Amino acid sequence: MMKLPVKSFSLACVLALTSVGSYAQQPLKIGFLGTLSGPAGALGQDQYDAFMLGIDHLGGKLGNSTVQVLKEDDQLKPDLGVELAKKLIEKEKVNIITGVTFSNVMMAVHKPITDAGVFLIGSNAGPTPITGKGCSPMYFSTSWNNDSLHESMGAYAREQGYKRVYLMAPNYQAGKDALAGFKTQYKGAALDEVYTQINQPDYSAEIAQMQAAKPDAVYVFYPGGMGVNFVKQYQQAGLLGKVPLLSASTVDGTTLPALKDIALGVITSSPYSPDIDNPQNKKFVDDFRKKYNRVPSLYAAQSYDAAMLLNSALLKTQGKIDREPLRAALKQANFKSVAGPFKFNSNQFPIRNFYRVDVAKDSSGQAALVNKGVVLKDHADAYASQCTMN
Repeated sequence: MMKLPVKSFSLACVLALTSVGSYAQQPLKIGFLGTLSGPAGALGQDQYDAFMLGIDHLGGKLGNSTVQVLKEDDQLKPDLGVELAKKLIEKEKVNIITGVTFSNVMMAVHKPITDAGVFLIGSNAGPTPITGKGCSPMYFSTSWNNDSLHESMGAYAREQGYKRVYLMAPNYQAGKDALAGFKTQYKGAALDEVYTQINQPDYSAEIAQMQAAKPDAVYVFYPGGMGVNFVKQYQQAGLLGKVPLLSASTVDGTTLPALKDIALGVITSSPYSPDIDNPQNKKFVDDFRKKYNRVPSLYAAQSYDAAMLLNSALLKTQGKIDREPLRAALKQANFKSVAGPFKFNSNQFPIRNFYRVDVAKDSSGQAALVNKGVVLKDHADAYASQCTMN
């Protein structure tokens, strides 16, 4: 065997060490996939901005590793979401994907991402099929199962003694989960279940039909621009303040700036309110407002939590992303959520509080989201028992 000269061998060693050092200094690559444009783009933008704020709060690192975040807009198109997820995995070689705003996109991308062995940290959409039998050890949620988001308003309507409630939602997975979740806790009579086209701008015909039914209360789920249009038209019909409007993800941090006093009196259910009294939330809200000039929504809070969850797990693994150690560290959820108590169930969805949050005037006289207390405490979704992963 030919021997290298001493000088050549030393140079080879230096080059090898330099190569290893360069590799060790490569940033952790995280793909952010969300709906960032169109009528619902504000939801995904809140997710992205809050995730980046979390990284800022951690000195630009997660688990002491420098982070590179690659942002992609799925435009609320499931096929495009799959295409972008494959790009992030195959071309960009991301280690983790987070975000995903809408359930129809989540249903399309969940399996391609998790089957590729890439961790998916969802910070909003929580369709029921992936909560139960379709669960994956590579998927963690910092938000909720879709049903759970709406169960608290079902419980509230039951407690208020409403006998006849009219239900409305867009016709897609999250809309169907929304009304199913509400009915799980409500137990009264649903006068009707009306499913409208996603991103439909005009609800006047449906509101007239609903008004004729003379309900005790109305429950709706209309995220993003859909919620702005629906609440404006409900108020224009003279119903707001006369027929209680109950909702989830309809009037929130992304839609209240467009509605302001128009939305006063709307009652919502949420896992988060900007006025939750804990140190981490106060810092989050103050800094989010300073940086982005708006109040953070539940979408923002859940995405900020995703950054804190990842940081806690990567600190435990010392920055390594090996599957089983990282999964075990993620399951510990060793971070302080801005929304209060947080732990993972066996399906890797949270057990958490759900609050009644009203649109009311704050101390400055502005329309704001005001926490009226816990409706469901330490609430777990109903599908964890169907999840059989190890």
